[in-house]
Amino acid sequence: MNEMKKLAAEQEYLTREAAEHAGISKFKFYKFIHENELEQVGRGIYTSRDTWIDELYLFHKRCPQAVFSHDEAFYHYGLSEREPVIHTMTIYSGYNFRRLTAEGTCKVFTVKKELLNVGKTVVQDNCGNIIPMYDLERTICDLIRSRSSIELQEFNAVLKAYVMRKDKDLNKLMEYAKLFRISNVLRRYMEVLL
Repeated sequence: MNEMKKLAAEQEYLTREAAEHAGISKFKFYKFIHENELEQVGRGIYTSRDTWIDELYLFHKRCPQAVFSHDEAFYHYGLSEREPVIHTMTIYSGYNFRRLTAEGTCKVFTVKKELLNVGKTVVQDNCGNIIPMYDLERTICDLIRSRSSIELQEFNAVLKAYVMRKDKDLNKLMEYAKLFRISNVLRRYMEVLL
């Protein structure tokens, strides 16, 4: 049980896979869960009852291939002041994401499998956990690609906030725009704002 206590001290969320990786048997893992009255917060994910639940991290654990994007990235990079009520993720086309969206707390966008990792990076969320998210330039490409489903006021605010940033990389933005075949549309918007 000492191994389990050590694992619980190291990790806020306990999973069977993490215990197995640490050499802890299935029996010892579930015995520790039961004895310490840990709460199941996701499929195979347990934590103490007094832990603040990090929804982004749980979504990442449920679907490790998905990348946080759109509204989630707008807010993270300071392009939008509104914290998203519904989390937004991107996954490759053909992935069955019905279980993710069934609760109504997540919206999923799809891309071709070969474009899923373009601009993918890892960031620290508000709770201190590491999650995958698209970089600033990929986020702008997602904004342009999804412009018909985003409110005009928010669209303009996010684009203006990006243009005002000192850390923007217009060369990378145009490179991504070519991959997503939106370079002409992006160029029109940038000509007006720059």
